[in-house]
Amino acid sequence: MLLRYNLQYFAKDGPGGEKTEQPTSKKLSDARKKGQVSKSKEVATCAGLLSAFILLKLYLGSLGTGFLNLFGGLYSMIPSTIQQYDGNIPQQAILYYIRLAMIRIIMMILPFLLVSFIVAFVCDLVQVKWRVSTEPLKPKFSKLNPISGFKKFLSLNSLVELLKSLIKLALVGYMVYSYLKGQANQIFMLLDMSIGQSLMLIGNIVTDLGIRISALYVVIAAADYKYQKWKFNEDMKMTKQEVKDEFKEQEGDPQIKGKQRQRMREASMRRMMQQLPTADVVITNPTHYAVAIRYRRDEDDAPVVIAKGADYLAQKIKDIARDNDIYIMEDKPLARMLYANVEIDQAIPPELYEAVANVLAFVYQMQGKIGA
Repeated sequence: MLLRYNLQYFAKDGPGGEKTEQPTSKKLSDARKKGQVSKSKEVATCAGLLSAFILLKLYLGSLGTGFLNLFGGLYSMIPSTIQQYDGNIPQQAILYYIRLAMIRIIMMILPFLLVSFIVAFVCDLVQVKWRVSTEPLKPKFSKLNPISGFKKFLSLNSLVELLKSLIKLALVGYMVYSYLKGQANQIFMLLDMSIGQSLMLIGNIVTDLGIRISALYVVIAAADYKYQKWKFNEDMKMTKQEVKDEFKEQEGDPQIKGKQRQRMREASMRRMMQQLPTADVVITNPTHYAVAIRYRRDEDDAPVVIAKGADYLAQKIKDIARDNDIYIMEDKPLARMLYANVEIDQAIPPELYEAVANVLAFVYQMQGKIGA
């Protein structure tokens, strides 16, 4: 019996095709703002368990003594309580003793819980750094869709998580079984021990077993951390179309930007042609370049290039100069240097002062403006 299958069902597709491109910094930043980060829960679980059981092992003796003193104190209060109420102990008194015992027990185990919580919190903080995001707390009605929920239940990620849970359960179960099997002789001797000895033995067995399970979790956490980093990177991958769309969003549509640059050039050209009649001289090379110079003693610190162009535009500048009786002077080296190094509405550089000054002096002399 042959079964047909289509590999496209397993492909990670998105808008524009298959996700083959590495995520951009913007994609990762947006994901971080939404609370989507690469994090392994097993790392925090491993660190919390290991720290709690190690601390429990170190203070096992004092903790056992505290429990013995607690129960001894409670039992010693029973005769006086019975005598106080003539054997008819009210419910309020019983609840009082239960609350007292619970409070003392919580106070004894609270340091272990706090240490475990702090260590787990620090592990999460090291993995994802500190950044509060309320995005995951926002209600999403799409999560109430039973169809999407069913698809998520049957997704590849759910199967992987199920496989991970089964592997962890099998490894932990085997470790617990093998350890307790080795401690069977001591466990059977509990009936012949005092309560203090029994508590110490049970405490040692529990803490030793907990430390072994935590050590096993170190290996599990390391593997899961690598897997979560890989999975997050795969989930964040983008299609070529998504990369193009993001580039357009950040940099702008190339066609629109091209039209904007064209409009800016046209506006600059119109402005240049409008102020060209105020030039004092047009320097040419004489066919390829034309540069219009203006100098006003009361306004300009140095001569200013108000128009320049090459080829057709150079000819256009010269035509306007002739129409406005602006002197056109041929100076090939100076024309090329001004065209290449000075932008429109920019003053000429100091190294060209002397050359331009000579040109202006000659033009003023020709126009009878030496005294201006």
